[in-house]
Amino acid sequence: MITQAELTALDWIQAHLRSGAMDAVMQVITLFGEYGVFWILLALGLLIYPRTRKLGLAMVFALLLDVVLCNGILKPLVARPRPYTWRPELEVIRQMRDYSFPSGHTAAAFAGTFALLGMRCRGWIPALALSILIGLSRLYLYMHFPTDVLCGAIVGIVCGLAGAFLAKRCWKAWEARKSGGEKSLPKKG
Repeated sequence: MITQAELTALDWIQAHLRSGAMDAVMQVITLFGEYGVFWILLALGLLIYPRTRKLGLAMVFALLLDVVLCNGILKPLVARPRPYTWRPELEVIRQMRDYSFPSGHTAAAFAGTFALLGMRCRGWIPALALSILIGLSRLYLYMHFPTDVLCGAIVGIVCGLAGAFLAKRCWKAWEARKSGGEKSLPKKG
């Protein structure tokens, strides 16, 4: 259900914050959430190095949970049209084929950020700043309602923390299995 308050908030952004320079900045910021590619590449990069592999695993789990919950379950279930369908006179960067609720860009960003936080990585602080900017860009570009962004952030937080939990559990089980297997090998003599 669309509330008039949400449309009013989006219209206020359009009337008071829109400018050519901000349009360019927000279009670049929103690209960091596009299909979760930035976060996926970051996770894969972390998986490459043994020192950061557990962190990368947490992000992979978080992003997988996010895509299932956000795109596989919630978007089709709620089937909320995007805000620009109520304001067809607005120029938007492009029409989207999926639904509005929750914001997938925001959810992926917060999933990656909170996977970092859950693994006690200090990189979560700049990631949080980027995640907030991504969410704001979705409002600025009239692609999502405020509740889409808010719920996307909540979904992302839950998925990020769950991804960190799963990574820790899997890593611990793998290390236990690995150390148990090494003890049972015959010694060379």
